[in-house]
Amino acid sequence: MPLEEMKDLQLVGRYIEPETTEVNGVLMTKIISDNWDNIWNFQAKSDDLLIASYAKSGTTWTQEIVDMIQNDGDVQMCQRANTFDRHPFIEWALPPPFNSGLDLAKKMPSPRTMKTHLPVQLLPPSFWKENTKIIYVARNAKDCLVSYYHFSRMSKLVPDPGTWEEYIEAFKAGKLLWGSWYDHVKGWWNAKDQHPILYLFYEDIKEDPKREIQKILKFLEKEMPEEILNKIIYHTSFDIMKQNPMANYTTLPTTLMDQSISPFMRKGMPGDWKNHFTVAQNEEFDKDYQEKMAGTTLTFRTEI
Repeated sequence: MPLEEMKDLQLVGRYIEPETTEVNGVLMTKIISDNWDNIWNFQAKSDDLLIASYAKSGTTWTQEIVDMIQNDGDVQMCQRANTFDRHPFIEWALPPPFNSGLDLAKKMPSPRTMKTHLPVQLLPPSFWKENTKIIYVARNAKDCLVSYYHFSRMSKLVPDPGTWEEYIEAFKAGKLLWGSWYDHVKGWWNAKDQHPILYLFYEDIKEDPKREIQKILKFLEKEMPEEILNKIIYHTSFDIMKQNPMANYTTLPTTLMDQSISPFMRKGMPGDWKNHFTVAQNEEFDKDYQEKMAGTTLTFRTEI
């Protein structure tokens, strides 16, 4: 949507906190729930690419890496539009005059790259039917929780997080938008053996971006000269992306995201959870985590 229209939204005054409701037991905004039939019946194509994740797990980062790969490292091309216009967020919808992700996706010429935070069981069935390639990115629970908490403090697009203590409990209970982190990461992990899913970890990309970008290249069946690969690593680094208005959401009005409260791109460093959890909170969290993650082969690093 044009920047002028976005600016007009600032005249509307404070954005009203979104209403929430459940879709098959998973918390969503009421706007998503009201549009659920259209989302569920969305028609994926075999040449689509879907970037999936739980919220605040490195989605925008992965989107930028993929966009740079698809455009052979052309920085200008990757700044052709905001990240949310380049890669439609298929289930997301806002009140007019914003475009819904679904409308954007339907209008977009193939091959399309799209984004979702849907848990695996709520993904529109056409993605499975068409055998669409999916890149899933996961981030350790503690850093994800911290990031989602700060995002919820500044974003008027999601419910108010309440206190830090309340937020930890909501996270553990899966009472956040898009549901339980535990179910989400495990659900997609279990799906990866039956479908073309590349499962990446935030911590791995941070530790060795070159290695992880090479995995994406292989998955997308693309080859790239070393100098372009190095260019992509540079332009998708946290510090450079933080300054990129097409990736850092600063074009949105403060009525939707007030980045003076907390920037959209805050720290991007694994292990920041240590600055937030008390010893007691950490012990309780770990105990609950062990129970919820029992029986899965999926493991995370909470620092690198």
